[in-house]
Amino acid sequence: MIDQSYISFVGRLLLGLLFVMSGFQKVADPSGTQIFMHAMGITWATTLFYLGAIAIELVGGVSLVLGLWSRIGAVLLVLFMIPTTWIFHSNFGDPSQTIHFMKNLAMVGGLLYAYVYGPGKLSIDAGVQHAMTTTDPAAIKQVVNQ
Repeated sequence: MIDQSYISFVGRLLLGLLFVMSGFQKVADPSGTQIFMHAMGITWATTLFYLGAIAIELVGGVSLVLGLWSRIGAVLLVLFMIPTTWIFHSNFGDPSQTIHFMKNLAMVGGLLYAYVYGPGKLSIDAGVQHAMTTTDPAAIKQVVNQ
């Protein structure tokens, strides 16, 4: 059987990469992203919301990928996903938007799972926790050299 730490790592990696790629996509097309935001009803402070979305997606996504403060990153992304899902994907008359809405709910579920169960053994958080709880110099050196 596959070690659960590897499965946890792959799940965290896939979830985090989704947000990192979305953040970079917004960076690559600032005017298109802001025009879309404006069309969806964000008519004031569009640049502020645009920059905030990039920051949240990149910081939250990277925290999941690395397993560094991943619980904080997961909560940050959940708080971002709730209004984002409602604003951009609540046209339930459009089957495509309904699917996007449900997909986003599934991502929120994955983020909640990451929050509750943490990053797993293959993460920076786990390495730091291990180093802080051990007093064996050889074990500390092994963690640092990984």
